Amino acid sequence: QVQLVESGGGLVQPGGSLRLSCTASGINFSNYVMGWYRQPPGKQREFVATITPGGNTNYAGSMKGRFTISRDNTKNTVSLQMNSLKPEDTAVYYCYSRGLGRAYWGQGTQVTVSS
Repeated sequence: QVQLVESGGGLVQPGGSLRLSCTASGINFSNYVMGWYRQPPGKQREFVATITPGGNTNYAGSMKGRFTISRDNTKNTVSLQMNSLKPEDTAVYYCYSRGLGRAYWGQGTQVTVSS
């Protein structure tokens, strides 16, 4: 059974930082594309960032320079370092994995950016 478990969400002030982590089980992690999506309140889920098994990264335009995705294939984890957070970054953040023609999602972790 595939499981993606996110952690690290919470409340942060504008300009602050948070680090999200996702631990995967039930997949051959090192062969999967991993990533993050988010769903702001009242909006559709949107792409944040992905990282390939080889470490190539891709970011949504508004996150470039502020967010950094990384992976540790020895620990089956993918992380998202978020800096210079803005109120519009408030959303539920979902861990994502893709491989062998299938995609999986975590349950999500809430990030709230507010003073």
